[in-house]
Amino acid sequence: MRQNDWIYCTAVGQDSHRFMTPAERASQPERPLVLGGLKIPDEMPLAGNSDADVLLHALTNALSGLTTRNILGRRADRLCLDQGITDSAVYLREALADLASGHWELVHISLSVEAARPRLADWLEPIRDRLAGLTGLRAGQIGLTATSGEGLSAFGRGDGMMVICLVSARRPDLV
Repeated sequence: MRQNDWIYCTAVGQDSHRFMTPAERASQPERPLVLGGLKIPDEMPLAGNSDADVLLHALTNALSGLTTRNILGRRADRLCLDQGITDSAVYLREALADLASGHWELVHISLSVEAARPRLADWLEPIRDRLAGLTGLRAGQIGLTATSGEGLSAFGRGDGMMVICLVSARRPDLV
């Protein structure tokens, strides 16, 4: 196909979660911190009904922006609360299936994390590799950055994590 035979689209997604309180942690001592589908050992987990994977939630929201079919909310609540499915990779697969049904091809993902903790420098490459495996992209098609935001927000002060995700996709011009 020629370049002008494609339609390109970009969408943004965002998600944030606070860290569990000590009481919540005491009631769920085996719950891990999950980021991008990876368990990060020895770190305080994020609070949420699911595994609270803030990276996958932001990515799922961005994909929903492309398809206009929301996953997080009613669909994820049915999976999580009614069926006990707490793995956010399942929600991402739902969003990717919606994307494919609209003939969209994902071409790039960019994620920006704001958090004071944990330090993510050593985790960026493994998370990027895991995201590549989950999405079918090459790791080089996935940008992942992290910042503390100089402590200017609750996330930068260590109360939780926030992620902004931008996705780009293309599909054949079907008109």
